[in-house]
Amino acid sequence: MASDISRVDSPELLAPASPFAHAVIDQDYVHLAGIVAADLQGGSYLVGNVAKEARAVMEAVSRILATHGLGMERVVRVLVHLIDLDELPTFDAAYGEFFGGKGFPARTAVQVGKLVAGCRVEVTVTARR
Repeated sequence: MASDISRVDSPELLAPASPFAHAVIDQDYVHLAGIVAADLQGGSYLVGNVAKEARAVMEAVSRILATHGLGMERVVRVLVHLIDLDELPTFDAAYGEFFGGKGFPARTAVQVGKLVAGCRVEVTVTARR
């Protein structure tokens, strides 16, 4: 049923510039759209440094999930888009800190040609409610 599905935008992210919801929530899962690093105060994207982008993205994921009553241990699937897969170890250094030894989710990391606004990292997450 359509009423079992809600679509929400998060104040933790910049307003979508394209037609999509930040999150789609059904009875079992919270599905987060691709998240890139942003400076909410300045209303701009944070670009150019994978370590800083990774940390900002994962902090946003953590805050958004918390607004739905979930912690990072509820994350079951992550898709990581990187401009350069050689930067995966740098991404992983920040990423790993957010799971606190509770086990990692299933994950795929891919290299892409371009991301929005010059970002180097985008992360898509699914968490179990």
